[in-house]
Amino acid sequence: MPWSLRRSFASWREKALPTRCPALYQWLCFGRGASALKPVTHGPHHHFFGYYEKCPWNTSESLLLAHEAEFNDRPPTAKDSVRVGVVHVREGNRFETLAETQAWNWQQGAMLQWHPADPERCFVHNDRRDGRFIAVVRRIDGTEDRVYERPIYAMHPGGRLALGLNYSRLQRCRPGYGYAGVEDPWSGEPCPDDDGIYQMDLDSGASRLIISTAQLAQIHPLGSMNNAYHWINHIQISPEGNRFAFFHLWGEGKGETERGGRCYTADIDGSNLNCMMDAPVVSHYDWMDENRILMWAEPAGEKGNFFLCDIRDGSRQVVGEGKLMWDGHCSFGRDRQWILNDTYPDKNELQTLMLYHLEDGRRVDIDRLYAPKSKWWGEIRCDLHPRWSRSHNMVCIDSVQSGERQIYVADLRDYMRRETD
Repeated sequence: MPWSLRRSFASWREKALPTRCPALYQWLCFGRGASALKPVTHGPHHHFFGYYEKCPWNTSESLLLAHEAEFNDRPPTAKDSVRVGVVHVREGNRFETLAETQAWNWQQGAMLQWHPADPERCFVHNDRRDGRFIAVVRRIDGTEDRVYERPIYAMHPGGRLALGLNYSRLQRCRPGYGYAGVEDPWSGEPCPDDDGIYQMDLDSGASRLIISTAQLAQIHPLGSMNNAYHWINHIQISPEGNRFAFFHLWGEGKGETERGGRCYTADIDGSNLNCMMDAPVVSHYDWMDENRILMWAEPAGEKGNFFLCDIRDGSRQVVGEGKLMWDGHCSFGRDRQWILNDTYPDKNELQTLMLYHLEDGRRVDIDRLYAPKSKWWGEIRCDLHPRWSRSHNMVCIDSVQSGERQIYVADLRDYMRRETD
């Protein structure tokens, strides 16, 4: 077939078939008559989990954490609640409401996550009470087990401590990641010295500031930092809990107007700060091990790529050149070779869900899902945010392909086995 004809056919296939003839599209693109992704939640309400770096399954993989919302077409306000609960995946995917919260967003929900100390029967979520954001620990029967006076972002794998940040500042500086309803005490200060990342002891509930925004603003300051607001986002603790990574960002402080960003790592107590990536664009990342991080970045003068960065010597190497060509939500499988990833909607408004093998450089597309930016973009967009199951045999995503925001699951074993054999 001539190249021009192949190109015309591919363009027609991507534009016309996904919504009009999905079965034919699946057959042409993936060699099957139906999507590998199966819904585990259904309308009339909307359901989602949230971010990609947290596992929604409990240890036995019988329960899947989820949020349930009444609407899907606007950002949540201070008056809006969302229900949190579990999907009983072995009981016909029955959703059970266990609580409500007023501290949430579409990207990361209420930071819903299983408690590392008891990931079978105990979970954590943020909430807003008495004019402040807090964190709540619950049992799977909905019983409130513990309340912390600060909200949580990331939990140590040993379950002994958690890291958090200022969600009010995040809401002002990066809407869609913070929470509405509480005024930032430092709203008039570009880089306060008594706000930043705090560490909380989960036994005593005591917390302390370990890295301040003022401290970060004073490290090799750039001209773009002048009169800029500084904030922190995307904290992730390393697999063994020795270190953590985070983004230091600065800009106008009025929305998506970042002037620049840096990705830092630090020891779990906040010491040994190390700037791993200083670039106009720093984006999604995942720890490969205690020393290496995979990250999408667009360094000055370079095109965007996924880089595998080594914090020991500052070296970095491009990963997936020519195959992982766009920013996506990346995460390593258990063998640290298979990587789950996705894309934002392309010109045909399709999001691609894929696997990539680090050693062999093979990319395996699992599905492409319709997500019209005319309806869902900005604060209310629905990224796939692919998440591994605890067995690393399944993937869970959020999607608006049906017109509702719902959760889908696919078995990955056949894909990984087929590509390995």
